[in-house]
Amino acid sequence: MNGDWLIRGRDGCLTVYLPSGDAVLCRAERGPAGSWDAPRTVGGTQKLHPGVAVGQGADGYAHLAAWRPTVPGESGLVHSTHFRPRLAPLDWVPIGHPDKKGERTGEPAVAVDAQGRGYVFVRNKGGGVSLRNQKEKGGWGPWQDLEGHDVAGELAAVTGESGLVEVYACTAGGILHWRQEEPGRTPVRGEGADVPVRPGTLRAIATSAEHTTLFFTEASGDLCAWRPGEKPVTLIASAGPGPVSAVRCEIEGHDCTVLAQRSSSGRVAFAAYPTEQESAGAWWTESGPQLPADATVSLALDEHDEVVAASVSPSAGKLLLTRRKDEPGLALEAWREI
Repeated sequence: MNGDWLIRGRDGCLTVYLPSGDAVLCRAERGPAGSWDAPRTVGGTQKLHPGVAVGQGADGYAHLAAWRPTVPGESGLVHSTHFRPRLAPLDWVPIGHPDKKGERTGEPAVAVDAQGRGYVFVRNKGGGVSLRNQKEKGGWGPWQDLEGHDVAGELAAVTGESGLVEVYACTAGGILHWRQEEPGRTPVRGEGADVPVRPGTLRAIATSAEHTTLFFTEASGDLCAWRPGEKPVTLIASAGPGPVSAVRCEIEGHDCTVLAQRSSSGRVAFAAYPTEQESAGAWWTESGPQLPADATVSLALDEHDEVVAASVSPSAGKLLLTRRKDEPGLALEAWREI
């Protein structure tokens, strides 16, 4: 899954999106902090390739994108919208291929602008980034080539507090960045960063009215943060090999960024620091049981704007959840299976 697969819907209930063979499943809370519905398939009976992207708009609606097989040797992208956790997501809608036709070119990424329009980004066969987005009055615009080169690993798409959409990509030479200058406009390429990045470790969130922050693992193994217009900053040694999940929340009256990552020991590691103040430092605290190597973790805020974390292991078939306790600091409840 590319993006936050644990989200809070507009009714305050949590939803998770889970890979399952050639489909994606979703599960939703029956009520805030309540029991959970049984899994249901997203988008009908359409068979999918592995690798689904999730994005969420300010309206609380989730947008998903994935590749599906079409004719032998070729694939196309599809999109679905999920309006409320306990409603069924819409059927998958074909949105084509960035190169008109061909096989998969890379995992998609999804962001949603302030007007609720979905933006689907994907690497194209030329090694750059292509975009297709929903139009204001319905339907989809044409595929657009944002250019770029030698893009590797997953893209990181994000919407700033301004409602403008951005996307980050890593290459052998560093990080590429595109940002909308006005609502509805095509994102344009801006300043990048010349830093060695491990592909598949990008994750971005909005951290202020002016900035989004990209988290990534440098080749040395350090977890770094970067805001366009500034220099990348080393935050902490990475807890494990995969990407972090990140969320902003208030802890004891302070605006903080919380990070979570499956650690090399197999447990989930958490860290928190004052938002955009990487110089304050951060340190990992591990929580929960040891998880299989394919386990991933995702963070969200619950109906009380408190941190909630979920981990899932496709091989073990277990979905675990924990929430922040009503105690000082980042104390968490015991993990429970749902």
